[in-house]
Amino acid sequence: MRISWLVPILALVAVIVPVAEFTDYHLFQLTMVVVYAIAILGLSLLIGFNGQISLGHGAFYAIGAYTTAILMTTWNMPYWLTLPVSALVCAGFGFLIGLPALRLGGLYLALTTFALAVAIPQILKYKAIDEWTGGVQGLVIDKPDAPFGLPLSPDQWLYIFTAFVASILYLVAWNVVRGRVGRAMMAIRDHSMAAEAMGINLPIVKTSAFAISAMYTGLAGSLGAIAVQFVAPDSFQVFVSVFLFVGLVVGGVSSIGGTLIGAAFIEFIPNFADKLSKAAPSAVYGVILIAVMFLMPMGAGGFLYAMWRKMTHRRGAETAGTQAKAAE
Repeated sequence: MRISWLVPILALVAVIVPVAEFTDYHLFQLTMVVVYAIAILGLSLLIGFNGQISLGHGAFYAIGAYTTAILMTTWNMPYWLTLPVSALVCAGFGFLIGLPALRLGGLYLALTTFALAVAIPQILKYKAIDEWTGGVQGLVIDKPDAPFGLPLSPDQWLYIFTAFVASILYLVAWNVVRGRVGRAMMAIRDHSMAAEAMGINLPIVKTSAFAISAMYTGLAGSLGAIAVQFVAPDSFQVFVSVFLFVGLVVGGVSSIGGTLIGAAFIEFIPNFADKLSKAAPSAVYGVILIAVMFLMPMGAGGFLYAMWRKMTHRRGAETAGTQAKAAE
């Protein structure tokens, strides 16, 4: 079976089986895995494929979440209609943040984005806008019911809806990376001076990469807000950016499929570490993270890709040997 047919079949199974077999709580966990995967995908497009380092993508996650929450609570906008608005808002913010990135690079850009992640929770608490943001109390939103009278619980429907949105975003990201824009992004990542000499417009590509990355992470924030049904400034502290960065590294910095593994890591491993040790769960989490990095230095995506290459190469060698013996 060709892999182009295998991927949509596996994706369909990944939606149908959990909806049929899992409880609402476990479906909520899987929904958050998909949400984090979208956010990490946005980070991967920026860091892994364009070489711009960001330690503050939790800020875009917060902006997307608040955009959806405000539109749903203040203007009674349908949850699905808030997504394109959130995408535009976050892409705009990403483009603006990408402008200083033209003059900054490396650790300086990382610190700039880190400062953004630190500042956003305080800005959300600002009294002049707390009529919209809810201040320190935050905003509560309703989880949507299944449309058209479908016999699904809200968690079942939201998992299906989130998976559908994610499939579109992954397809777009896959085509972007494989297309002309993706090749320009990777050329800048590998050698910016050579890319500019080849005629690539560095300012446009770098700011566009920041905008696309922020849009993806902002959409993840919107879906996450709908799933959690609550947004508050303290929910978007710096640790959100750190967790997304950890998920990126664990999954593989430039691996699109690895983002799902990284998202599962940051969703399930903290709970697993807490069950192993109530006294020092952070220490257990750190040991697991170190072990993963030691065993898979290129991330889970890179490890699986290397294993796949090795298997196909061995299979190809065996087939060639068989054909050679038959020819004799």
